[in-house]
Amino acid sequence: MNCPLCQNDKTSFFFEDKRRSYFQCQTCCLIFVPSKYWLSEEEEKKEYDLHQNSPTDDGYVKFLSRLTIPLLKVVEKNSSGLDFGSGPGPTLSLLLEREGHKVNLFDKFYANDRAVLNTKYHFITATEVFEHLKRPELELTLLVSLLLEKGVLGIMTKLAKDKQAFSNWHYKNDPTHICFYSEKTFLWIAASMDLNIEFIGGDVVFLSRKNE
Repeated sequence: MNCPLCQNDKTSFFFEDKRRSYFQCQTCCLIFVPSKYWLSEEEEKKEYDLHQNSPTDDGYVKFLSRLTIPLLKVVEKNSSGLDFGSGPGPTLSLLLEREGHKVNLFDKFYANDRAVLNTKYHFITATEVFEHLKRPELELTLLVSLLLEKGVLGIMTKLAKDKQAFSNWHYKNDPTHICFYSEKTFLWIAASMDLNIEFIGGDVVFLSRKNE
């Protein structure tokens, strides 16, 4: 089967538990779940409807701060941004708007206004989104194309480690999580798309265009 990220057919069995099997690409190192385990869109949305994220939830705000704090250090004041995969209860956009930025929302289930994908932005955020994507190379190509010069794409997703760590990893147990990225995967993404890359903590990655 082909890799959902790089479309290479050099993939091999990686791990299996009582729920699903997992394969790994030998080119970009993405770990992924075969399509037979994917939820339907209706089932997927039911899972997301259970999320109770809110800007009044201090724990959730602290969680998002792993991305927002470093992002605010690198974007200029009064910048324009896009929160891609904003979810049922937008919070990250509100935190950034409080700092003076203008943020549009896009989410295929909750804010499906594709008009916001026809403009360019100083920054784009995707928090806990990329692990859900069936064809992540399509979204990556789109989002990078929407960045202004010196724009930043901030991605938050837990990074996979070795097979032993993966076997005990709670993150793989979410049925909506179908793609798992490691540092090697993001380094491959940056190299293949000619982007700058910065790892921040254990689950935040900044990608940006190289100066031309």
